[in-house]
Amino acid sequence: MARVKTLILRAPGTNCDEETAFAFEQAGSQVELAHIKELLGHQKLLSSYQIMAIPGGFTYGDDISAGKVLANEIRLKLREDIQGFIDSGGLVLGICNGFQVLVKAGILPRPADGSPQQLTLAGNDSGVFECRWVYLRVNQKSPCIFTKGMTSMYLPVAHGEGKVVAEPGILEELNVVLYYADETGNVQAGYPYNPNGSVDNIAGICDASGRIFALMPHPERFTRWTQHPRWTREPPQKYGDGFHIFRNAVEWVENA
Repeated sequence: MARVKTLILRAPGTNCDEETAFAFEQAGSQVELAHIKELLGHQKLLSSYQIMAIPGGFTYGDDISAGKVLANEIRLKLREDIQGFIDSGGLVLGICNGFQVLVKAGILPRPADGSPQQLTLAGNDSGVFECRWVYLRVNQKSPCIFTKGMTSMYLPVAHGEGKVVAEPGILEELNVVLYYADETGNVQAGYPYNPNGSVDNIAGICDASGRIFALMPHPERFTRWTQHPRWTREPPQKYGDGFHIFRNAVEWVENA
């Protein structure tokens, strides 16, 4: 059986591409990194892959707003390719800056419906760059393929613009996948458990199919137990919490 192929999309300022590639490789996928210009110039074709990931970083320096320039390139120059990829059953993962890109490109929360952007990620309420570990609770009613079989996670965050903000009426329609929580699973704990002030403590969302998933925390930074900040003081696990996101994606493609 041919191995699952994953494309890691890069742009100037991306800095979590190697970690994301390693995570997918660890999960059993063949991985290729591609600069946005390689897709625009058709040196690499999105249709050759089953999974696309947009990793974290600061694409184009976040000079206009976080992820906006890359989002515009995707929306204006790659829209048909992306839509064809989604329509053919491809999986899309956006991590941190990738989350920002997907919502500003109009791929989330509802891909290809033609409506204007209805969701964004604004500056943290704290006014500072939040870089630490957070507890997450998985919404068991979510259709998300990436979080199948999971109930909670402990992952690092590293962002200055992670606050989910939506227009009235949009929140009720969102497919929320992850909520910020405290160590007991309470999703109403507030700051510092919710590091950015995200409305309804939202940390990740997906589309209605569950195949397009974006989150602000970094699962690629916790795929091995030794990456846990208390790995010497807590009972060891075979994998870090983030690994299961990547393995779920690869297994879904393998069984499709």
